[in-house]
Amino acid sequence: MFGEIAPWYDFLNHFLSGGIDRLWRGYVVKKVRPEGGDRKILDVCTGTADLAMAFWKRYRVPVVGTDFCPEMLEIGKRKIQKKGWTDENIQLLEADTCQLPFADDTFQVVSVAFGLRNVENTQRGMAEMVRVCVPGGKVAILEFSTPTLFPFRQIYLFYFRHVLPKIGQFTARNRWDAYEYLPQSVGAFPQGRTLAEMLEAAGLERVTYQTLTLGIATLYLGYKKTPVSSRNA
Repeated sequence: MFGEIAPWYDFLNHFLSGGIDRLWRGYVVKKVRPEGGDRKILDVCTGTADLAMAFWKRYRVPVVGTDFCPEMLEIGKRKIQKKGWTDENIQLLEADTCQLPFADDTFQVVSVAFGLRNVENTQRGMAEMVRVCVPGGKVAILEFSTPTLFPFRQIYLFYFRHVLPKIGQFTARNRWDAYEYLPQSVGAFPQGRTLAEMLEAAGLERVTYQTLTLGIATLYLGYKKTPVSSRNA
């Protein structure tokens, strides 16, 4: 499904969100600053690498992007090459978020934007993100959520469930009904405090979440716990 819509993915993201998705990613990058010694960033479910590229553009630290869809990654690689950047700047790898090919405690920041709900096992995916993050490092999740404010909630749900799928299906013309899947996956995915508690169970502390654009998206941010022995050293 994701392979079939890959050529249209960026256009539809920007068009169907009215360009707000760019502002959301920009906010994440500004909020989630890499700090400490060996500053490296991992962006899982990177798709066509928009968030990975935004991190590199702002901080100029090595970024790795992973995704399970090679067609998405190929588009991302072309975008990176067009900017004149190299693998030393942003490296894209095909990988499963539930089994990341990296050692423990490798990245100062681990992020995901609009991809966690597509991971086969959410809790395992979050545990892997935490595993490869350095102690004290940041894990950031940007994900769609459902607004609660009346009447915006009703207007949004009508657009999300009825208008957006038709536009996406007409444009992408894929046989997998990808834009029917989008509202279904968002509606079934844990949100707010529920997801924050799952992140705490995965090994994060000081977990916060902030709704964006009247609740259309939510940014979750937590810090990997530091071992007790390190705290007392």
